[in-house]
Amino acid sequence: MPYDIAAIRNIGIIAHIDAGKTTVTERMLYYAHFTHRVGEVDKGTTVTDFDPEEQQRGITIQSACVSFEWEAQAAWAASLPRRKIRVNLIDTPGHVDFTAEVERSLRVLDGGVVVFSAREGVEAQSETVWRQADKYRVPRIAFINKMDREGADFEGTFNEIRERLNCTPLAVNIPLGSGPPHFPQAFRGVIDLVSMNLLSFPKETGGEQVVVS
Repeated sequence: MPYDIAAIRNIGIIAHIDAGKTTVTERMLYYAHFTHRVGEVDKGTTVTDFDPEEQQRGITIQSACVSFEWEAQAAWAASLPRRKIRVNLIDTPGHVDFTAEVERSLRVLDGGVVVFSAREGVEAQSETVWRQADKYRVPRIAFINKMDREGADFEGTFNEIRERLNCTPLAVNIPLGSGPPHFPQAFRGVIDLVSMNLLSFPKETGGEQVVVS
């Protein structure tokens, strides 16, 4: 079915290498019901890293686009057929050698999701892709990933984003706990600061979101 241009969004996933871009992409595809399982980079089963060399190395070498539908909840979407948005999601390389590939993608984006590792924080290529996004005036959401890893530091990463990228981030979600499941204060989910609900993603539901008011 054809889409009105108002219902199309070109969204890029950009980050330093190993921040978890492709894994985040896989989750987005899963929650949009584009896939029925979450692919894994280590197993070479992700949708966007389809090239044999990418699967062998476990990194993204060239930008890959995948399209899916998302049901928009915002009031402005009420006029759209079935409130459906067509998202063209572009997974970009994180390695410094492929910076030009990222820049080509940024030219066509309506918005970007910049992924940061909660362990490593802002890294060299994080700064590079942020400057590139500034150049093309791409609006961004910062996504702090890997909160379930040992050494995860949400507050430290948040502060680095503000200080090193010269911006004023506004948190809309904050994590509840950090670290792997065996930690006493393990990561349990995120608190939505708009609705003030706890959002968790337990294994028992296959990773599907559970809202706790």
